[in-house]
Amino acid sequence: MPSSSFFLLLSFSLLLRSVYGADYLYHFCSASQNFTSKGPFEANLNKLAGNLYLQVPKLGFGFGSSGQKPDQVFGLGLCRGDVSPSDCKKCVANASGEIRKRCPTNKAAVIWYDNCLYKHSHEKFFGRIDNKNKVYMWNVKVVNKTAQFNEEIRELLHELVDEAHETPKLYKTGDSEIEDSKTKLYGLVQCTRDLSNGDCKKCLTGIIGELRSCCDGKVGGRIISGSCNFRYEIYPFYKA
Repeated sequence: MPSSSFFLLLSFSLLLRSVYGADYLYHFCSASQNFTSKGPFEANLNKLAGNLYLQVPKLGFGFGSSGQKPDQVFGLGLCRGDVSPSDCKKCVANASGEIRKRCPTNKAAVIWYDNCLYKHSHEKFFGRIDNKNKVYMWNVKVVNKTAQFNEEIRELLHELVDEAHETPKLYKTGDSEIEDSKTKLYGLVQCTRDLSNGDCKKCLTGIIGELRSCCDGKVGGRIISGSCNFRYEIYPFYKA
């Protein structure tokens, strides 16, 4: 996939979601590689989409390929760890359909929703950390004690990473008390399950290291990439 990075205000994101669907976040299309409509690559892409639609909701994750070189397609789908199989199925269906509308002849593309990630490519990407496709999102409201707040976010997220990378789902949520405040901080981390435990930790640690660039002192924020993501808020946003 092409090298892509995007910085996106959460308030603008909410506008996009109201227009394009309840939980749409963002997408990227490959810039250089395209396929011919109604050709063998498209047939393989359609078959792969059908396989992922059946596979992903069962365990919240699925990946595979369809066809043979030079028209082979690789893809995966990941649902957020707290999403039900029925909601996962809906999200995968929406994502696979929407990505074809937005990237109609692109050989590689990725789309993010609140509930799922969907990705396909002409190149085999399984087991590789994808930090090229990445989006920063944040709330515009800023806290008073920025440095202290940032440190509390980092501490919570790193605690979650230490647990998440050893779980079968490569997913963890949790909360912590904000010092000198009655407010709680809520966090979530997750990786795509084609990554090894070690690479999951590496991926999450890497994007948490970009916390200041993304969300310095913001009351809510997230970084979503093609392989891992984190989110934090001062309100519960996931199912316990």
